[in-house]
Amino acid sequence: MGKTYERIDGRLREFIEAQPVFFTATAPLSADGHLNLSPKGRKGTWRVLDEQRVAYLDFGGSHAETIAHLRENGRITLMWCAFDGPPNIVRVHGTGEPVFRDDPRFAELVAGFGDADGPALRAVVVVTAKLISDTCGFAVPFMDYREERTLHEEYFERKSDEEFAAYCDKKEHVAVSLDGLPAVPLPLPPR
Repeated sequence: MGKTYERIDGRLREFIEAQPVFFTATAPLSADGHLNLSPKGRKGTWRVLDEQRVAYLDFGGSHAETIAHLRENGRITLMWCAFDGPPNIVRVHGTGEPVFRDDPRFAELVAGFGDADGPALRAVVVVTAKLISDTCGFAVPFMDYREERTLHEEYFERKSDEEFAAYCDKKEHVAVSLDGLPAVPLPLPPR
C-alpha cells in the first residue's frame, strides 16, 4: 500500500505539480497549543524546487498560524490527494522556513513562480523533506475540479502594497498566532 521515497522526482513530482489543491499541517510545541491545517490553492503557487525541497507562496489573510509554527519549531507536513484519476495521497514531512520580503532570497524565489506572484504576498515557504511517502487514497472521493476561486486575488488587487501592509497591521492574528507565537514580522516591508 504505502511506500517511502528518497526524493521528489518522476511520478511523485508529476503528481504534486498536477494537483489543484494541497494541505499544510503544523503545530506549536505546547501540548495545549492549537494545531493548524490549511488548504492551499491558487494555480501555480507551489512548485518542486529540487528532489528534496518544495515551496509555496504564502498570501495574506486573517491568520498566520503556519508561519508562527514554522518560526517556533519548523515542523510541517504537506499533503496532496488525488480527487480524480488513480487513487493516491502524497505527503512530504519536513522542516519549513518562511522567507520574508526583506530576505535576500525572496525575489529569486518569487521569480520562479512566474505569473502566480500576486498581490498580498507575505512570504515564500520553503519545505525541506525529511520523509516522503505515498499511500493508496482508496477512501478519497472522486471530486470534479471546476475552476479557480478568484475572490482572494481580486480583493487584494484593489489594495496598494501600503494598504495591504495596513490590513496586516490591523489583523489580530497576523503578527502573533492564536497561541501568542510570533508570526509575520510587522510592519510588512514593501515589495
